[in-house]
Amino acid sequence: MRIVLQVVTGAAVTVEDRTVGSIDGPGLALLVGITHSDTVETAQKLAAKIAGLRVLPGETSCESRGAPVLAVSQFTLYGDVRKGRRPSWSAAAPGPVSEPLFDAFVAALGERGLTVATGEFGAHMEVSLVNDGPMTLVLDSDELERPRRP
Repeated sequence: MRIVLQVVTGAAVTVEDRTVGSIDGPGLALLVGITHSDTVETAQKLAAKIAGLRVLPGETSCESRGAPVLAVSQFTLYGDVRKGRRPSWSAAAPGPVSEPLFDAFVAALGERGLTVATGEFGAHMEVSLVNDGPMTLVLDSDELERPRRP
């Protein structure tokens, strides 16, 4: 999984001019990409990591302050532009694989006591947010599992 995490003062997702998910911050906006090797365990590990990250004001976490999260599925995070001018999406898991894993990720955040709003899987979405700080991090499950260099 690859997640772009932004600390926000507010965020919303609209589909065809209707708001399908929104939060008031401080909280997190998460763009979530899923690849072929991801599992429910991957989703649970990343949810635990994100819930406990001390990135909110006062070095607090969503879990410690009950802050909301907006999670939006975004297969384009696995776009590959190394060759040619047209991105390849082959590293992104297809919808029938990624949708249940995205749902597992959202459920794992909820199990940690977080309020989670989402977009609409597979829809053309407009995401608006106010990045606070600005604070943006990229989490990649492959990178989190590798040993740190000294």
